[in-house]
Amino acid sequence: MDAGAPPAEALQVFGDRLPIARQYHAALASDGVDRGLIGPREVPRLWDRHILNCAVLGELIPEGAAVVDVGSGAGLPGIPLAIARPDLRVTLVEPLLRRTIFLAEFIESAGLNVTVVRGRAEQPGVRKEAGGADVVTSRAVAPLAKLAQWSLPLVHDHGRMLALKGASVVEELERDREELTRVGGGNATVLECGAGIVSPPTVVLSVERLPRSERPGRNATRKQRGR
Repeated sequence: MDAGAPPAEALQVFGDRLPIARQYHAALASDGVDRGLIGPREVPRLWDRHILNCAVLGELIPEGAAVVDVGSGAGLPGIPLAIARPDLRVTLVEPLLRRTIFLAEFIESAGLNVTVVRGRAEQPGVRKEAGGADVVTSRAVAPLAKLAQWSLPLVHDHGRMLALKGASVVEELERDREELTRVGGGNATVLECGAGIVSPPTVVLSVERLPRSERPGRNATRKQRGR
């Protein structure tokens, strides 16, 4: 069997767009390694640990949503999402030139309708260009407190931050919950997706951006002023 051949689950996730997913796998295994975007040891597990692990995030994203992928790196999870869900409007935000070149080259060669923005999520120019999204995604970008500062301003009120996290996500949430609240995050929930497709399932922290009027501190201040 070809070492780069997709597992049976890939057809379930990508359907008739599986050839594009195979093209992405090939790009990661070659140019991605050569340019230092993917470690050589990751090549044998690109399908399950990276491509499918990210693509199943689409289970949590509504039809036609505008998605911003922060710190996209080699395009994870943004590109697998765009392949599996062509209904999504995906923007990749990445500060490093060599990575944005790789992303732009692959997107053009694959014919994907994906936008690449070079810069950091917290920069005003990036917020202006990519902001107002329905969902912002991330994977292995930063600790939760910092990630929330970067991500939540990119979504509209009641939009969501979906951060792919590891087994320690519950501890991280407890540690940074106060900071999460301070920057307007609420209704934080740890979810799993991809059951039966990837093992273990992908762990995702979902955080809603609350309107200012619904943030706990603001309500408390209003009550005090009304006394």
